[in-house]
Amino acid sequence: MAAEADGHILEGALHCTNPDCQREFPILDGIPLIIGNIRQYVSDHLLAIHSRRDLGEFAESLIGDCCGPTSAFDQQRQHLSSYAWDHYADLDPQEGAGEPRPGSMLATLEAGLALAGVEPGQSGTAGKTGGWSPGPILDTGCSVGRGSFALAERTDGLVLGIDLHYAMLRLAAEALRSGRVRYPRRRAGLVYERREFPVHFRNLEQVDFWACDAAALPFPAATFSLATSLNLLDCVHSPRELLVSLGRVLKPGGRAVLTCPYDWSPAATPVEAWLGGHSQRSPMAGSCETVLRQLLAPGAHPGSVNTLKLVGEREGLPWQVRLHDRSTMTYRVHLVVAESVPRA
Repeated sequence: MAAEADGHILEGALHCTNPDCQREFPILDGIPLIIGNIRQYVSDHLLAIHSRRDLGEFAESLIGDCCGPTSAFDQQRQHLSSYAWDHYADLDPQEGAGEPRPGSMLATLEAGLALAGVEPGQSGTAGKTGGWSPGPILDTGCSVGRGSFALAERTDGLVLGIDLHYAMLRLAAEALRSGRVRYPRRRAGLVYERREFPVHFRNLEQVDFWACDAAALPFPAATFSLATSLNLLDCVHSPRELLVSLGRVLKPGGRAVLTCPYDWSPAATPVEAWLGGHSQRSPMAGSCETVLRQLLAPGAHPGSVNTLKLVGEREGLPWQVRLHDRSTMTYRVHLVVAESVPRA
């Protein structure tokens, strides 16, 4: 039996009607979990799924002190602090006017949409006559959701934000349902302060958030007209499979907007799957951007993604990640726009 509130399904299950599947996918906290290995996903994210949302700031601080640094509880708070700050702190009336300033994600998204030729009010694929055919938008690696809200405000299409980080998806889903953002803002060490404030976005009826694997998207081919993937390429098990997955679900002529700082970590991506960043003795001298360009040039590389072609790029866009009151990490991200090409 499903639980609903204000038109949102909070708990329930989706049943696949395909006779060869007949699987059940849970809906938790308003988030459909459309994951192939659903048992493993729930097991890996059990802390976030079971985390209480009714604890006061005082109780959370006690738990944080008891768990200590490097604990799963503290890592979750740190991630929420950094991402929610960049996505939403510009709307926080208590946020000061000093440096650093939030908004790296929004600025990069705007740069990507401009490079892709997506004007305000558009959402579709470029047609032969220069017009746009309507179609939904996929925000892969949506994190805490501000990019999905911005896409819905800027365009006229349905927007689906997907991610695998359950705690971040829950923050996004709560902002969608309640119009409020609440997150722990790190000051130093294990010291956090709770931020909670209202947010108002247009076209909320066009937005939803799902837990999905971006490298194995559970959608039919040629579903989306636009896909964004900001700083996700170096956070997945297989970057090439992510590109293949995007190329499959984009309509012919659809655009993919991707950014990457190439901050590779074997904890997220096996070294063998990195796009550069190793094998400096190779013809490409370990250049990450060169490898990505070849993968997005159909036929140019044995591993080329033959359904996507590079149509534009920009280098060195700044992206700031706030760690705590006295520490900010700055990336210089590589922005690329690829276009879906007709299938052979």
